[in-house]
Amino acid sequence: MKIYISADIEGVAGIAAWDEAIKKSPDYNEFRQQMTAEVAAACEGAIEAGATEIVVKDAHGTGRNIFSSQLPSIVKLIRGWSGHPNAMMQEIDSSFDAALMVGYHSAAFSMGNPLAHTLSSSKVYRLMINGQRASEFLCNIYTAYSYKVPVVFVSGDKALCKEVKEFCPLIQTAVVTEGIGNSTLSLQPSVATDLIRNTVAKSLKEDINKSLTALPNEYQIELSFKGHADAYKASFFPGASRKDATTVCFTTQKYSEVLTFLLFVIL
Repeated sequence: MKIYISADIEGVAGIAAWDEAIKKSPDYNEFRQQMTAEVAAACEGAIEAGATEIVVKDAHGTGRNIFSSQLPSIVKLIRGWSGHPNAMMQEIDSSFDAALMVGYHSAAFSMGNPLAHTLSSSKVYRLMINGQRASEFLCNIYTAYSYKVPVVFVSGDKALCKEVKEFCPLIQTAVVTEGIGNSTLSLQPSVATDLIRNTVAKSLKEDINKSLTALPNEYQIELSFKGHADAYKASFFPGASRKDATTVCFTTQKYSEVLTFLLFVIL
């Protein structure tokens, strides 16, 4: 069994402020370690369920956060950013049996996490896909589905996990933190890793294809920036149009074109 893992940091246990997620901050190392521990726990759960190959994408910030030496020996780790439109799902393809998301968080324009954002905390005010507020979970599950790879597990904050269950009740989730205003209420680190390990193992021992659903026939994108200049620039992307001073629209039937649009106007 071949497993893909996309890992972020803003949804790991305990994290509550941006300086805890930024590489140059003295508070960063504690949560870099927790991100690593939660990814390692997901890998261990996958191995317990029969995984023989695991690829992890370090998908936060610089893409250079996870301590590779603390992951199981069968894991291959993708560090940095290639520039491919798949971004947080780089190197996923149809050879994978299932995908997992670890450390994920609530979307921009929501209140489920003090660090809530979508793709860019500095640029994006709100991203809508077919009228639904889009989190990085939604963006990336569509990427997985494009390759017919089921997403069977997501860990992160309570609001994000609620969104996951509303999208597909068959996806297993592990709530390790809850955003309350500008604070978080989190599990102890070791409790969080135990929960992730056990839930991943459970999810992969079940029928992993049951969570795979059809993709939309069309994607209507409405992207609102925090600054009008970013919207002006994005409006020149082929097929894009400006709705108002800060909002750009883009419509296509191919999700790969959505990812290319997002890459060039945000990332």
